[in-house]
Amino acid sequence: MALVIAGERSGVGKTTVTLTLLASLHRRQIKVQSFKVGPDYIDPMFHQHVTGRACRNLDPVLTSEFYIQKCFARHTQGVDYALVEGVMGLFDGATGTDSTASTAHVAQLLDLPVLLVIDCSRLSRSVAAIAHGYRSFEPKVRLAGVVLNRVGSDRHLELLKDALEPLQLPILGVLRRQDNITIPDRHLGLVPTAEITQLDTLIDQLANLGDTCFDWQRLLPLLKIGVRREQGEQGELGVPTPVGIRGQQGAKFPASPRHRVTASSSSPLRVAVAHDRAFSFYYQDNLEILTELGAELVFWSPLVDSDLPEGVQGLYFGGGFPEVFAQQLAENRLALETVLRAIQAGMPTYAECGGLMYLCQQIVDFESQSWAMVGAIPTKAVMGSRLTLGYRQATALQDSPLLRTGDVVWGHEFHRSHLSEIPTKPLFQTRRYDPQSPATLEGWCLHSIHASYTHLHFGGRSEIPAQFLQHCDRYCQSLSAKRVTY
Repeated sequence: MALVIAGERSGVGKTTVTLTLLASLHRRQIKVQSFKVGPDYIDPMFHQHVTGRACRNLDPVLTSEFYIQKCFARHTQGVDYALVEGVMGLFDGATGTDSTASTAHVAQLLDLPVLLVIDCSRLSRSVAAIAHGYRSFEPKVRLAGVVLNRVGSDRHLELLKDALEPLQLPILGVLRRQDNITIPDRHLGLVPTAEITQLDTLIDQLANLGDTCFDWQRLLPLLKIGVRREQGEQGELGVPTPVGIRGQQGAKFPASPRHRVTASSSSPLRVAVAHDRAFSFYYQDNLEILTELGAELVFWSPLVDSDLPEGVQGLYFGGGFPEVFAQQLAENRLALETVLRAIQAGMPTYAECGGLMYLCQQIVDFESQSWAMVGAIPTKAVMGSRLTLGYRQATALQDSPLLRTGDVVWGHEFHRSHLSEIPTKPLFQTRRYDPQSPATLEGWCLHSIHASYTHLHFGGRSEIPAQFLQHCDRYCQSLSAKRVTY
């Protein structure tokens, strides 16, 4: 068994509750594996910082129901406890008409009970109506109990308990209002862990809180992993988990021999992965799948490194906050020039969202200041107030280093910038999850670039990174023939 932490809506404090649980468990030297529902990058960073283990994303739209079940079974091997943090409200998903891709959907897929976090700051007796409604709305979703968050006083708690008593629904945690514990945020959510200077102090505060605010006698049996129903495939390969830039040894991931890429040379294909405070949005599974397919991932920083890592045959720029660090990126002219030369020479390049912005001519920040970037893509990335958010079904309109014309993939967009120009022949035609939504054109494919606002998860689609590595191998062969150096 394991436990799903869900909110009755967004903003009720489920991430704080999750981190409080994880911090207290880790302090007890309990080995715990965490998961996050949905296409989230920053919450998993906090999970990993607390537990020392890479958090796994569970998303049935970006991957599949089968992949979620297999991922959960695989990564709960060798641990005693597991916890899944939900997304938005318990029943909020992709459609608005059912629970597809919601926390409830994932809880049912994994047959796990749910711990419901309720924001009680403006509630007393009404808390019972909320709890009753969530327990009865979808009977197949098993509510194990509730956590009462932002409780104001002893009298407030007494009123809440009296209201819930007839429901006989266990209260498994009570968190008082914590004005002195805050996790900073910005325009796309929480501030990433690498930018928080007093993060360990914050985690210690959460652990102290967790030691006293939960009913551990009831909670621990719910969190404990039971007997495995699936042992996974045989064969393991060690892969890196990026922490800072250098990385550390992470979990092991079974190989996919059907799509494994055999390099033409005796050395593995080396892919430079941009990873620093400006570029940190990577699904752990994506990095591991690239490694199991034969790549050697080499982490570097466009903020501080003046050159690409030696001997690389491909570039991977994930998302992040390049707009926040635009001045520092612009001032590192040697890195910009090196990346541009590599791209112009044909080095396969995969860029998502923030990576796309970095490859543009300029980033125009929230203060309307322009900062020169790589210039490989003839457009500007302009920050604005409008949030673009949601799943995308993307159909490739041309061949790219990752896809072939006509390939269909599911991805996710989450950004507050837009491009000043779109290409005459875009990379993608995209639609929202609703198949009746209007189509839009998005993404760039020129030189050997695949650049798009659409984030992809490779889970269950190893042919996509395999094609990228095949392009890297062909580039390596041409490099050897031409003896090009940088």
